[in-house]
Amino acid sequence: QVQLVESGGGLVQAGGSLRLSCAASGILFRVHAMGWYRQVPGKQRELVATNNPAGASHYADSVKGRFTISRDNAKNTLYLQMNSLKAEDTGVYYCNVFTWWGQGTQVTVSS
Repeated sequence: QVQLVESGGGLVQAGGSLRLSCAASGILFRVHAMGWYRQVPGKQRELVATNNPAGASHYADSVKGRFTISRDNAKNTLYLQMNSLKAEDTGVYYCNVFTWWGQGTQVTVSS
């Protein structure tokens, strides 16, 4: 069965950094595009960053220059390095691969 497990979320002060991880089982990352999404209660889930099998990445305008998405195909793991965090980055971050989703990890940025 396919399973995605996010980790690395937490509470951080504005300007700080966090690195999120998404460990996958039951699938091979190397043949799939994958991405990170985030959601705040009352708002629609939004795309944060995507990465395709060739290594090309796309970022939401709000995180360009601050976040970096990467993958380690050997470890079947997706990462999101988040630097210079802002209060508006607060939300639940979800890992997505094809049609599968993780359960999310909470990121809270204090002002």
